[in-house]
Amino acid sequence: MKTLIAASALAIAMSVAPNVHANDADIDCKLDYQLTSWSLVYKHATGRGMVRCDNGQTLPVRIAAQGLGLTAGKWKIDNGKGRFSDVHDIREVYGNYAQASASAGVVKSAETQLLSKGNVSLALAGGGEGINLGVEVGAFHIKPAR
Repeated sequence: MKTLIAASALAIAMSVAPNVHANDADIDCKLDYQLTSWSLVYKHATGRGMVRCDNGQTLPVRIAAQGLGLTAGKWKIDNGKGRFSDVHDIREVYGNYAQASASAGVVKSAETQLLSKGNVSLALAGGGEGINLGVEVGAFHIKPAR
């Protein structure tokens, strides 16, 4: 059930992602990730992921997210999936993405988000475990893994 919810949410998020450069030399890049997060007014999440593009390039990445809002909880996302749009070079996935989300879950939960950074968009979907409730605005950061 969790996988079905995450897959459905990712398909919906990807269908609303802008595709301005449909005829340009875009490369198809996807993100597999894991996140651990906690919040009490301030949200903090950290994790790791792997970006894979259809041209054979891969990038291990570190992920961090911070936000403020009416939130409380502690949770983790395993086997998260993401898809980038309007990417012409794999290094374009690095950077700070604007984020706004609403979430609720007890024990099992699913989350979807559509993030943007200039022309590049990132649709995320993931399922996990924990307790979370809230609405927040913040930033989602993708950096090189060390």
